[in-house]
Amino acid sequence: MYKNKEATAITAAKNAEWYNILNFDDEREKQCALKGLIEATDGLVVKNDEGRVVWDNAEYEYMKDCEKAPDTVNPSLWRHTLYNTYAGLFEVCDGIYQVRGYDMANATFIRTDHGWIVFDVMMCTQNMAAGKALMEKHFGPLDIKAVLYSHSHVDHYGGVLGVIQRDQAADGRLSFAEQLSSGKVPVIAPEGFLKYAISENIYAGRAMARRAQYQYGVLLDAGNTGKMAIGIGLGQATGNTGLIAPTYEIKANETLVIDGLEIQFQLTPGTEAPSEMNAFFPKYRALWMAENCTGTLHNLYTLRGAEVRDALAWAKYILESEQLFGDNTDVVFQSHNWPHWGNAEIREYMENTAAIYQFIHDQTLHYINLGYTSAEISRKLKLPEKLNRVWYTRQYYGTLSHNAKAVYQKYMGWYDANPVNLNPLSPEDAGKKWAEYLASARPVIEKAREDFEKGEYQWVAQVMKELVFADPSNKEARELCADALEQLGYQAESGTWRNAYLTGALELREGNQAIHGIAATGGLEVKAAMTPMMMLDFIRISTDANAAEKDDVTLNLKVEDIGECFYLKRTSGVLLAYSGMQKEDAEATITCSKIQLLGMMAGNKEAVQNVGCEGDRGALVRLLKYMTEFEITFNVVEP
Repeated sequence: MYKNKEATAITAAKNAEWYNILNFDDEREKQCALKGLIEATDGLVVKNDEGRVVWDNAEYEYMKDCEKAPDTVNPSLWRHTLYNTYAGLFEVCDGIYQVRGYDMANATFIRTDHGWIVFDVMMCTQNMAAGKALMEKHFGPLDIKAVLYSHSHVDHYGGVLGVIQRDQAADGRLSFAEQLSSGKVPVIAPEGFLKYAISENIYAGRAMARRAQYQYGVLLDAGNTGKMAIGIGLGQATGNTGLIAPTYEIKANETLVIDGLEIQFQLTPGTEAPSEMNAFFPKYRALWMAENCTGTLHNLYTLRGAEVRDALAWAKYILESEQLFGDNTDVVFQSHNWPHWGNAEIREYMENTAAIYQFIHDQTLHYINLGYTSAEISRKLKLPEKLNRVWYTRQYYGTLSHNAKAVYQKYMGWYDANPVNLNPLSPEDAGKKWAEYLASARPVIEKAREDFEKGEYQWVAQVMKELVFADPSNKEARELCADALEQLGYQAESGTWRNAYLTGALELREGNQAIHGIAATGGLEVKAAMTPMMMLDFIRISTDANAAEKDDVTLNLKVEDIGECFYLKRTSGVLLAYSGMQKEDAEATITCSKIQLLGMMAGNKEAVQNVGCEGDRGALVRLLKYMTEFEITFNVVEP
């Protein structure tokens, strides 16, 4: 059985220093985390229909009996993890309630005149269904008047089928007024939601899923030498995800009335997500900040991979929200962590949060203009003392280091202007050249052991990485690299950094573990929301263009049930799609439904045979012939 090592004396001392750096007597965040508790759910475990655990809050219960953090956990992260174990139903104010601790994200229930709207629906169906059941235990059957997605990340829409079914959703072809009067449930999201939800979870989905195993600690056990909270929750759920496409998109700052409840929306594109929105509820004097203020320093670049976010816009929209709604707000609440109450406290909360993103943006550019590189800036930035002591912007999720690199990337890209770095060797080739130059790994390993004893863990990891990529069978290099990563993980205040370090150590010691990882399922449920053009995009992405470069194809495609058509032409391995066009000289005309197109995209041979075809059906077979089925088992810490 795999077992982590203990903290070194150096790591234990570094972690102990945190009690002098931060004010652990300040427990205002704990008070906010517990305020409004209606029912606590101790030892929460959620299972799927087969009995497999998809969410386990109980594995952190032991923490409640510990007075201090162990040597293997950064005390700041330990405290934040403890606060995230508080699961149950909470009152935000009379009329607004949150289920927290049932998934990575919260589900929020807001009372209308005759029913409820649900703002964000967790990540997984089973968790959302359990949260809805908890609400109904206290308020009776819920008449859902609308579902709102705050933004385009799966932990905010993936659980939608746990609150409504597809046939309950309104018809998106109707006006919003007609949707409301139809008796069906409008699904509301900010403009561009579907585009970005699909681009992250489908276009780059397999790569992100593998990297998410490192970010969220999916392969790790919870515990003193394992995973802790990740800043925005206890981790990633592994149930079923789904998606009902929005039936109405908020395209500008506008006001809607749903069953008597007025909602004032503020679009915040390019902040925590490319498509995101805040919302104000005048009746409740309550401001929803989505994931723009969220009780931790967030990511300008997320370790799983995503578009770099705009720190300047992030700060701007927080201040704009304060200007628009601050005078009339008594509580700020959001999709992760807990609310904050009191007008003066709210203004301070919003201003401090805006200030930290503004600082990272401005000071990174300050050093860019002095000629510093991304790596240099990330080591150079230090928060002003006052901002550094704010608990709700601590670096549990994002970090000052990798967020500064994100700002650098947004403005300057990956290139640091040194021509040596224009076209570097691959890690494997570079490792082999290092091994060739060094002649023998033995003195390098011995020197690295000396540096390890001095606590130079980052350097040891870097040097051993080269030896591992030169020769993955070098057990001493693997073990020493793992030991160094492990100590870096124990010292990390960021839960995601801790997970990345410890997962790297695990795979260096035990080999690639991705095949054993249990991930959230339901890819087809998400893909079903794709438009035909999105499905064609995925066919292009999946196609090996070099393999197909001498197999040109032309096709007409008719998606009958939604009235769309395309002319498809593959030339030199590149598939071009002309929307609304058909050509007489196409090799075949394919007529299908949207669900059949989804089947073809997924490589279903039966779907290929059952669609209508005029002309050469072999042209369709050739179109799909070169598609690759992406897996999430690729290596990360070795070639």
